[in-house]
Amino acid sequence: MYTDRTIACVDCGQEFTFTAGEQDFYAQRGFTEAPKRCPSCRSARKSQRSDAGGHGHGSGDGGSSGGYSGGGYSAGGRGSFGGSGYGGGGERRPREMFSAVCAECGKATQVPFQPTGSRPVYCSDCFQTRRG
Repeated sequence: MYTDRTIACVDCGQEFTFTAGEQDFYAQRGFTEAPKRCPSCRSARKSQRSDAGGHGHGSGDGGSSGGYSGGGYSAGGRGSFGGSGYGGGGERRPREMFSAVCAECGKATQVPFQPTGSRPVYCSDCFQTRRG
C-alpha cells in the first residue's frame, strides 16, 4: 500500500503532498515518476502551454487536467507519462464514455474508461465520498 509523501516543487520550492490515492492512480496508469511540481505550478505551466498554442511535446511533469476524478492527471512528462506530442490547438473530440454499475451504491453510471471487472468502479458521488 502507498503512504502520503511530501515533495518539494522544482519551480517554487513549496512542499506539497503526493497522497496515497494519487500514487495508486499513477501506478494504475503506468506512470513511473512522481510529480515534480506542486498543483499551483502545474496549473500555471499548463495554462502557459495552452496560451502558446497547445503544442504538447511531452515536457511536463504529470500536469493537472480534468480526469474522471474531477482533478485527475494529464499525460505530460518526458514520454514515460505518455506525452503524445499531439495538441495543435484544434477542437477536442468528445470523450468516449462507458456504462458501468457503481460497486458501492449499485447506481448505473458512465465512466471514461472501459471497466475490466478486475477493479471496482464508482459513480461520481461514491468516488468523491471515498476520495475524502
